[in-house]
Amino acid sequence: MRVKCVICDKIEPIDDESLIAKRLRNRPIHTYMCHDCSTRITEKTNARIDSGNFHLYRPKSDKDEW
Repeated sequence: MRVKCVICDKIEPIDDESLIAKRLRNRPIHTYMCHDCSTRITEKTNARIDSGNFHLYRPKSDKDEW
């Protein structure tokens, strides 16, 4: 299966039997990002977290009554 990265538009072949290929076939909302773009985004996000200028706003979870 040939897939296209959503960021850099690079076309890469992936195995038809792989989990990501199955996800892309069955759920069109899933998109593919190549390994280079994924590592670049991960490194830049971690650098922003370390700098202190990155705030991740997560909803506050209430305690369960169970």
